[in-house]
Formats: sequence, structure tokens, C-alpha cells
Amino acid sequence: MSLMQRITAFLRSPRGQQLVDRGRREMSKPENQARLRQIANRLQSRRR
Repeated sequence: MSLMQRITAFLRSPRGQQLVDRGRREMSKPENQARLRQIANRLQSRRR
């Protein structure tokens, strides 16, 4: 099995679904969205 197939299989498993749901809940929080924007801005400024 390739790496992508293994990742896809995991994400479809019950444990994978729990992690996806947790990630969605965490990213719906405004403080986490702001933290992610700050990280993205730092990464973009390094590329220039």
C-alpha cells in the first residue's frame, strides 16, 4: 500500500474520523484561527 492509500484508509477509520472531527472543532475557535493566520503570515514573509 502506498503512503497516500494508508493515510486515506486511516482517515476513513473510526479513529481517523474522531481526529478529523476534533480538528474541525479546534479550527472553529477564533483564537486558533488567529494563531494559524500568524503562522501563515510568518511563512509567507520568509519566502520573499
